[in-house]
Amino acid sequence: MQRENGQEQVGYFAISVAARMLGVHAQTLRSYERQGLITPSRTKGRIRLYSVEDIRQAQQVRRLIEELGLNIAGVEIILRLTDRIRTLELQLEQMRVQLDECERPKARR
Repeated sequence: MQRENGQEQVGYFAISVAARMLGVHAQTLRSYERQGLITPSRTKGRIRLYSVEDIRQAQQVRRLIEELGLNIAGVEIILRLTDRIRTLELQLEQMRVQLDECERPKARR
């Protein structure tokens, strides 16, 4: 989530705050967690803490279900494929950097 000044927001939110931010009931977030769609961290006292990335993930889940009409299985597939694409894009970028380094002429001594 971006602030107006363009800086990335950081922090953790309790389930009630996260639910309010998303416009859903806290039980909806618990359901997403039970179904493995989001994984908030927990305190030693087992209180759920939602990061900005958790909020983004929950927004995506909500959009896929409510706006696109996907069921839970469809959401799981899309989330898994999205993560796989991100991983492959990072690997591709690393390989491009390595290739560029190999193609540069070596400095003569």
